[in-house]
Amino acid sequence: MGKPKAETRIKREREKLAEVFAKMDEDKRKTAEKLMDNAAFMAVTLEDLRDSINENGCVSEYQNGENQHGTKKSPEVEVYNTMIKNYTTVIKTLCDLLPESNGEMNALTEWQRTAAGKRIG
Repeated sequence: MGKPKAETRIKREREKLAEVFAKMDEDKRKTAEKLMDNAAFMAVTLEDLRDSINENGCVSEYQNGENQHGTKKSPEVEVYNTMIKNYTTVIKTLCDLLPESNGEMNALTEWQRTAAGKRIG
């Protein structure tokens, strides 16, 4: 049995983030909505990219014409490298919206740890 569809996994990630922000000030939560959508999308996409990189390796072969061929960094690695930077920025921005005195920061940190564990393990 394979993974659930990407939309299902994104929805689950988004629901976890929504729980973290449930008690947030309404104005900040409105700002955070699109960031949460993007964070959930990127978390799932990064997981899929990691799976592809683990399965296919970090390099791919190319051939330009008859005589020019070789290996290069795989397209998945390039997308992963760019997306992980963007994901980190979005998560940092979300963390900055949370009040430190409130339990939400710990909940977001726990969500990150859980999401990262799925990708690593």
